[in-house]
Amino acid sequence: MHKLAKSLMLLATVTLVQLPVSMQTVAAEQSAEKPKRKVQLVGQSVGKKIAKAFELYSADDLDGALALLLEIEAKKDYDKAYTERFIANMYAMKGDTDEAIKRLKLAIEPDILNEADHGEALKLLAQLEMQTEDYSNAIKNFYAWMDFTGKEDGDTWTRIANAHYQLKQLDKMIVPADKAIAAYGDKHNKNPYLLKLTSYYERKDYKNSAKVLETALQLFPEEKAFWIQLGNMYLLLEDYDRGMATLDLAYKQGFFEKEQHFKMLAQLYAQRNIPYKAAVLLEKHIESGEIKRDDQSLFALANAWHAAQHIDKAANVYNELAKLTNEYKHYAKVGKLLSQDEQYKKAVIALEKALELGASDKGSIYMEIAISHFYLNEFKEAHKAIQEAMKDPKTRKSARGWVSHIKDTAKRKGKPI
Repeated sequence: MHKLAKSLMLLATVTLVQLPVSMQTVAAEQSAEKPKRKVQLVGQSVGKKIAKAFELYSADDLDGALALLLEIEAKKDYDKAYTERFIANMYAMKGDTDEAIKRLKLAIEPDILNEADHGEALKLLAQLEMQTEDYSNAIKNFYAWMDFTGKEDGDTWTRIANAHYQLKQLDKMIVPADKAIAAYGDKHNKNPYLLKLTSYYERKDYKNSAKVLETALQLFPEEKAFWIQLGNMYLLLEDYDRGMATLDLAYKQGFFEKEQHFKMLAQLYAQRNIPYKAAVLLEKHIESGEIKRDDQSLFALANAWHAAQHIDKAANVYNELAKLTNEYKHYAKVGKLLSQDEQYKKAVIALEKALELGASDKGSIYMEIAISHFYLNEFKEAHKAIQEAMKDPKTRKSARGWVSHIKDTAKRKGKPI
């Protein structure tokens, strides 16, 4: 804004010395492909006031400069349009966007400003309309600027694509986003790629979303979010191997920043039958604090160690989970895992705690207690527990087979029941 204002002020100063029209024409950079626009100059009276306003502006007296400009009573149409454009820039610098837009429209409407001034006014109007969320008119005036000047740039096309997004015209975002990418050329800008991604994703076109991200990652390999988004997109396309591979690469590059990223990759490892990697990842980031040490994360870690056949580690995590939640099902799991790991004394303690907390599957728990006592050569306790397992219809048949086995073994070892 300040550059535009200074440009205007300098032009006003030049007009006072009445440079030859031929020199002004050379400076105007007229396009050879369209009729040359007549170059005009402000009158001396108006020019003097504009020059004075420039002096005040240069002295950081923006209010004084604006007040002086508002006093101008121009009579010629060109002087009026030129002054209105100048005033519009002042209002824009003061943050009075509505008044700036109003004045710009007055400057543009007669269509008599010099070519450079008219083009800059159109572009500024479009930018201000974006700020006021008048997206339809912003699009119209961005195109008007391009049509009038024969110019285009990546920023303008990006703004047009964004305006279509704000208007929920998702299908209309792709063309301007592609034109923005082309206009930026080798000076790659990620914004048009983000707009294309948004357009496809919100229309649930995950295939094209993935293509956009694949291209974007070649240009912006350091962009952390693109890696995560591409991995997610593969998962939405049910291409789990590529999804896992992409997220694995992102993880190895240190691009994970959120708890959910670590959990998602661990879940993928588990689903793709790589439970050991899931367990190692979860354990590492639970210990570091990047994953909360809560019941959900501990449950996932315990399951991963169990699936990886690290029974002792699984039992330890389940034991922590049981103490955290005080739920019988976790104590039961601890007991069964410890029994499986031949840690029978600890198994009995955990299983009895499960019963104490009101376990519903008592038959299976008594079976595990009986088996643990049996291998500890505690045959009376084993026999007592197996009798309890006999009371449950679900475990009665298997318990019945253990009754005689317990009695016979106890007798053989000289410890009759």
